[in-house]
Amino acid sequence: MKENKRLVSEVIKDIEHDMTDEEILSLLASSKVSENTSKAAKDGYSFGQRAADKIARFAGSWGFIFSFVAVLILWMAVNILLADGAFDAYPFILLNLVLSCVAAIQAPLIMMSQNRQEEKDRRRAENDYKVNLKTEIMIEDMHNKLNRILSQQEKILAYIKAQEEKEESKNA
Repeated sequence: MKENKRLVSEVIKDIEHDMTDEEILSLLASSKVSENTSKAAKDGYSFGQRAADKIARFAGSWGFIFSFVAVLILWMAVNILLADGAFDAYPFILLNLVLSCVAAIQAPLIMMSQNRQEEKDRRRAENDYKVNLKTEIMIEDMHNKLNRILSQQEKILAYIKAQEEKEESKNA
């Protein structure tokens, strides 16, 4: 944080000879540093990426869990009831193959979705940092201005007191 603040200070010092502090702060205040990171991210996704996100969203839901358990129970019940004519008899070897395939396909889709979420989080953090840095600079400038105003006010009060004392000494 201190390093970035130092960098901003150096940049401001470099352009200080061309612009006054007020012009620099006006430029900073008028510039927009925040952005809608979720909208920018969604616009750049391909069809496959959007599909992976939807599948990962469904695969992490209670609806998926309940429907998956129902299919498993139905598969086992049908094969147990059909006994000799079952398409996947008791050790359920075909069911194991199907479950392995589902896991093999589902894992990379979830990983892709998590990678995109991480990228979104990184963009959001960068955006927050920019906004916070701009805010910090603006607040620091306001603090400096307030200190200058208070300093001027103290000088004015001292001047007024001196004038009052002169008048009192003249009247006395």
